[in-house]
Amino acid sequence: MNSEQQYIDLYTQSSGIINAHSAPVMNALREQAFADFRRMGFPTRKVERYKYTDVAKLFDPDYGLNLNCLDIPVNPYDAFRCDVPNLSTSLYFVVNDSFYTRQLPQAHLPEGVIVDSLCRVAATQPQLVEPYYGRLAQTGADALVALNTMLAQDGLFIYVPRHVRMDRTVQIINILRSDVDLMVNRRVLIVVEQGAEARFLFCDHAADDRRFLATQVIEAYVGDNASLDLYCMEETHIRNTRTSNVFIEQQANSRVNHNVITLHNGTTVNRLDLTFRGEGAECCCNGCVIADKTQRVDNNTLIDHQVPHCTSNELYKYVLDGNAVGAFAGRVLVRHGAQKTSSQETNQNLCASRTARMYTQPMLEIYADDVKCAHGSTVGQLNDAALFYMRQRGISLDEARLLLEFAFINEVIDTIRLEPLKDRLHYLVEKRFRGELNKCEGCKLCH
Repeated sequence: MNSEQQYIDLYTQSSGIINAHSAPVMNALREQAFADFRRMGFPTRKVERYKYTDVAKLFDPDYGLNLNCLDIPVNPYDAFRCDVPNLSTSLYFVVNDSFYTRQLPQAHLPEGVIVDSLCRVAATQPQLVEPYYGRLAQTGADALVALNTMLAQDGLFIYVPRHVRMDRTVQIINILRSDVDLMVNRRVLIVVEQGAEARFLFCDHAADDRRFLATQVIEAYVGDNASLDLYCMEETHIRNTRTSNVFIEQQANSRVNHNVITLHNGTTVNRLDLTFRGEGAECCCNGCVIADKTQRVDNNTLIDHQVPHCTSNELYKYVLDGNAVGAFAGRVLVRHGAQKTSSQETNQNLCASRTARMYTQPMLEIYADDVKCAHGSTVGQLNDAALFYMRQRGISLDEARLLLEFAFINEVIDTIRLEPLKDRLHYLVEKRFRGELNKCEGCKLCH
């Protein structure tokens, strides 16, 4: 049986259960998503955006699913605090793929702001969800998006009304918890209306030593003169497989700062599609990857300049050790008429062992003649001369390697605009390079 057949059979047999535990707005897209998935199947390496990862192999194992949305016995407040010293956050939890509601968070939000279960809001206030859900994440263009759309039953909905400025960062803790191997399908919808400002920190954790397969689709709409900071950090374990598709649409004079940070994982496939719909918009898209052992991280980005006078800056850095494999493919598309576009794309990679592998493919596709665009990539090893210089001054080889790796990756961390989070990441990255276990401060499950 091929990899996709088990998911085709699953949906055919269980579509009634899936629909019964979700909302009509989400259910309305399932049949088309199922048809698209059945037509396409999992992407092969011949598909440009998945050429570096055998996706079908990731979905081969037989995972369990919680289609009846049974409560998972976990108290996230006792489990993960994910404290960032000196950073005041509004804290929420998603357990596997369901918004945690058993104990409502004591978070104070500005008037009109919604942070809630996607399923619940779609059922009670469909007018807020229906215009946006599934519009950016087209099921006919990507099989993983189609699979998520046909199986996802809940997730997270965030709504920030016009001209509302959120002073506090909203922190979302995604917890994977199960006593059997489990597949979860999480959906996130973010709407930041005209003139609004918001910052979100997503932290992914695995609380049990089980095989997890997590698919995630994030759709984010950023209105005129609005601002969105989106930080996504993964600290799971070697048995975790994660696919994440992020779609962002920017209107005129909007600003987006997107950071994806992989500190510990098994296999991760991240895809980012960012589209400029209005003039004068700006984005900074940054990525930081630290991988060793047999970990694998594949980042693929598309920055689509559809209108004039927009600016994009992209910086991804990898540090690979052991038998780790990294991949980065970044495409900047400047369409006809998108004059005065400014774009910079940089990918720099450090292979700290002879067995680590890095694949990189930065791309520019330009159909306008008055633009300022540049791209570049490098793959290298630790500088022997620098190591020798440091050892001559009494620094051990291991410490010298750590200092060089830390200095290399800091350029990405320093782009983070939240000073407390930046300081916390400096600390976590140093722990990661020292080979210490990635235990969260205050995490009872890890001890």
